[in-house]
Amino acid sequence: MDSKSAQCVPKGELDSGDTAERVAKRTANNKIRGMKLLTQELRKRLPPLYSQDGKGGKTVVWVKYFTPSASWTWYRVQFDGEDTFFGLVDGHFKELGYFSLSELESVNGPMGLPIERDLFWEPKTLEEIAPELFTPVESAK
Repeated sequence: MDSKSAQCVPKGELDSGDTAERVAKRTANNKIRGMKLLTQELRKRLPPLYSQDGKGGKTVVWVKYFTPSASWTWYRVQFDGEDTFFGLVDGHFKELGYFSLSELESVNGPMGLPIERDLFWEPKTLEEIAPELFTPVESAK
């Protein structure tokens, strides 16, 4: 990264794997959306990866992200403390899996709008959000 690029990067915004281009895109998207996707308060509150294993549908979803110009939604359950989340992704279909903060911060939807955090989200369980993923299997008779 050249010194001119480094001057454009807000203090504390550069992670070890970032390129100047990725940081510039993330900074621009933060200005457009007017918020950070992960505040220090949320960072402290999120459970670590694997801490909710075995809870199934009772697992708590702490944060919701969405694309304002598409039907994709990411529900964040756990966080590795750096960049990786585990949660529910509702896009073409619903699935549980891993996604990264850096990816969410640098992606724009089909109309060029960045991904946003639902500021009015209240924690819910996975079975409240996607009950079809947690329906009991009937035993064979």
